[in-house]
Amino acid sequence: MTRDTRHRRAGERGSVSIQMTLLLPVMFSILFLGMQAALYHHARSVATAAAQEGARAAAADGARASDGCAAARSFVERAHGALEQPSVACTRTLTSATVTVTGASVTVIAGWRPEISHQVSSPVERIT
Repeated sequence: MTRDTRHRRAGERGSVSIQMTLLLPVMFSILFLGMQAALYHHARSVATAAAQEGARAAAADGARASDGCAAARSFVERAHGALEQPSVACTRTLTSATVTVTGASVTVIAGWRPEISHQVSSPVERIT
């Protein structure tokens, strides 16, 4: 090494620590945002599938709205905590069955609680 190179490297001492101090919070923020997006998408998928399952059960010939609610609740319970504080609402008329599943996504970002609500309607089966 020449004298010039040694002098220049001595002036850069500690620059990696400063770079890591500045970049590490940004990298962790990106990591947590990615995790939160995945958790939100999963919770939304569970709410959609539970509402579809409930609407399918409530729309069956001879079924009641409570059958759809039971099917949707069962689906959410089998998802093992994908939705926090889930609630299911069901209605059935002569022509359609509607199931609404609401809840919140699991969160890794403190102070933020994304709400999820999905509603599915299905025509009631009738034998003619």
